Amino acid sequence: MITQQPPISTTAKLATTLKSTLKLDTVRHENIYNLPNILTLSRLIATPAIGYLIIHNHHLYAFSLFAYAAISDLLDGWIARRWNLQTVVGSVVDPMADKLLMTTLVTCLAVNGSLPMPLFALILGRDASLAISALYYRYASLPAPKTMARYWDFSLPSAEVHPTTISKFNTFLQLSLLGTLLCTNLLHDPSATSSAAGGLLMSIQELLGGEEGVKTMVQGMSAIVASTTIYSGLEYTWSKKAVVILGGDEALKRKQGFRGRMIMASGFGSFIALAVYLWYKGQTEEEVEKEVKQKK
Repeated sequence: MITQQPPISTTAKLATTLKSTLKLDTVRHENIYNLPNILTLSRLIATPAIGYLIIHNHHLYAFSLFAYAAISDLLDGWIARRWNLQTVVGSVVDPMADKLLMTTLVTCLAVNGSLPMPLFALILGRDASLAISALYYRYASLPAPKTMARYWDFSLPSAEVHPTTISKFNTFLQLSLLGTLLCTNLLHDPSATSSAAGGLLMSIQELLGGEEGVKTMVQGMSAIVASTTIYSGLEYTWSKKAVVILGGDEALKRKQGFRGRMIMASGFGSFIALAVYLWYKGQTEEEVEKEVKQKK
């Protein structure tokens, strides 16, 4: 009796399916319930509380939670490297927690008047423009078919982002300014000035030249951060090395790269214009207030 053999392609397909089925039980799952991930999760949970405390002028508690977030950020990375506890989840959630903390601090400090609105527009505008241009880069560089499933499948790399040196330095300066603003807010919180560290706070203020000295220092830091934020944002509009599109069609890559940089330029340019408007409006209001005081 002669039996008909299935086509080779069908046989190979059945073998592959059987092989994958037999290996289902041997797939290694990461242990995501470890100390570094727990610390990262606690930082995510603490971030909204920090924002709430800042807006409601509970500066001592806000600073305490911020200090915890900063220390936990250092600890989780060190523990993960020291005891080989790195996970894919951690590599995604950790920078997400950092960005959420940064955005929350910038927004809430601007709402309560600690951070100048022009600087708020620059910092958030740069990040928003980068996010929009990144969405374009991902779509434009993704090989066909361009489906939603493939778009969010990051196992299909299509473009690489290389943060510039000034961008990294700018992030450090931004965090330094935000930490300084949280510290200066302690000087206006009775629960902080009357605490055990209150005397030290007042001594540091006097060392810096009193309230005017602290104000001058913050203004200087704000000006530096504004400059580095503008420069780092604009660098993404002219640097061809910041975003590298993968693929072999050089002409198409140049066209996509140019369009992505123009999206970044138009978006961030709009926020720069908004920041200039807010600064000019603030200067005008200050001049009017001075004139009113002089007349009185």
